[in-house]
Amino acid sequence: MDRTILHCDCNSFFASVETALNPSYRGVPMAVCGSQEDRHGIVLAKNEEAKKYGIQTAETVFSAKRKCPNLVIARPHYEEYERYSKMVNDIYLEYTDKVEPFGIDESWLDVTASRRIFGSGEEIAEQIRQRVKNEVGITVSIGVSFNKVFAKLGSDYKKPDAITVISKDNFEQIVFPLPASDLLFVGRRTADELMKIGVKTIGELALTSPDMLRHKLGKMGEMLWNYANGKDDSPVCSDKKREVKSISNGFTFKHDLITKEDCRVGIEFLCEEIGATLRRKRLKCNTVALSIKDTRLQSIQRQRPLNNASDINREIADMAYEILLDEWRENMPIRMLTVTVTGLVDSALSFTQLDFFADPDDTARDKSKKREETVDKIRKRFGNTSISSGAFYDTDIGVGVKKS
Repeated sequence: MDRTILHCDCNSFFASVETALNPSYRGVPMAVCGSQEDRHGIVLAKNEEAKKYGIQTAETVFSAKRKCPNLVIARPHYEEYERYSKMVNDIYLEYTDKVEPFGIDESWLDVTASRRIFGSGEEIAEQIRQRVKNEVGITVSIGVSFNKVFAKLGSDYKKPDAITVISKDNFEQIVFPLPASDLLFVGRRTADELMKIGVKTIGELALTSPDMLRHKLGKMGEMLWNYANGKDDSPVCSDKKREVKSISNGFTFKHDLITKEDCRVGIEFLCEEIGATLRRKRLKCNTVALSIKDTRLQSIQRQRPLNNASDINREIADMAYEILLDEWRENMPIRMLTVTVTGLVDSALSFTQLDFFADPDDTARDKSKKREETVDKIRKRFGNTSISSGAFYDTDIGVGVKKS
């Protein structure tokens, strides 16, 4: 039986919640903005009327006001966003227990088994769309498809308050003309790499040799080729299921991270503990996820596969840092980072995929592995504070050792 997956995306979520709380915002250009009295005076979200003026998320209030002098400014109410998110997800849970949140305003639903009770995927989507509008007071756009990747493309395809069905019969007509950057996990840097080999659309990506993509992007290239061709079988996982299959480490830093150097130190600090935990449990991970929370308490989470299963701090940190460079705007201070590794496998059962273009004698990888295992032994014998990375020495972000 083909799966039926929905991706539900609350439209202009912060702005929609503020309008539900204050109906006077309805029909006028409005933006939810940080304080204009401090450095957070930027646009966090905007409604459909404000979008018509070209107002962009993360631009300054001053810039937005120049585009639209009569723009109404609303202050953010984060506790209300959490409450509304729960109300929406509670509706989803009435149709299936397989609900996977993807941020505060998006969720995947696997409604394959629910079709016998509630009807087709499109009928279930329509019921959810109407209920969220009538019971919560905001709108959602929903993609209906046979996998998670295309379901997300569907929810982005028509907005606001719309349903798009992407099936095995029509996906080439709908998906292939879209820019490659619309595909899940294709960030700015990946899109640039694809552009270098002449790949501009998802259709061109689907028709590119998977060997070429693998050589250009590693394991991720093969994954993106599968996604473009509709070959995504990743399950919809509830939070409970994900917790037993992942290892996470997060930290709220002493001051906001502004520079790339601070971000790199923060990521290495998080990955050091994750690597040690993996080695202690005799596990390796196949996927690295990075969650970035900024000073407005907005979060994004992105994940990417490793070329080979790993328990090496450096490799995990390199991938997390690559995600950050691809997704982070340097002018956006970071309050908290969380690194999560998934796709855990027994170390004894994992293997390294040979790469004909790589050095067969990967001494750097072996040295990293031995060095980290030596640190593990020292800490086990003399305590966790007995040895620290030089990168953490005398930092001022709250992760290092100060000079005495």
